[in-house]
Amino acid sequence: MNKISQLVARLFLGQIFLISGLQKIGGYEGTQGYMEAMGVPGMLLPLVIALEVVGGLAIVAGWQTKLASMALAAFTLAAAMIFHNNFSDQIQMIMFMKNIAITGGFMLLIAYGAGAYSIDGYRIKS
Repeated sequence: MNKISQLVARLFLGQIFLISGLQKIGGYEGTQGYMEAMGVPGMLLPLVIALEVVGGLAIVAGWQTKLASMALAAFTLAAAMIFHNNFSDQIQMIMFMKNIAITGGFMLLIAYGAGAYSIDGYRIKS
């Protein structure tokens, strides 16, 4: 059961970032404008997209899982603090707490790794 749970957890965590990164490509100008309105340089958007897509794929595949988890955990915490810091707005508070929960999931991947059903797990057996 642990092997399946680890795989499902990686799929749930990774797909959020993969889909979000791909959607940012389709809504590039809007996302860039939102970033700039929040004080984040819009020129960082290609790096954000790359991190979300490549990091999401790495988590799903279980490749370089600890490194990808560290990068995405830091990114997720930063996004929470920058974009979801209006705690008087209940929706923003929920979004902040969602980001904290996702970061907790990444911390577990950092501590325990990707599991058996992963590229990392396959390489450990070899």
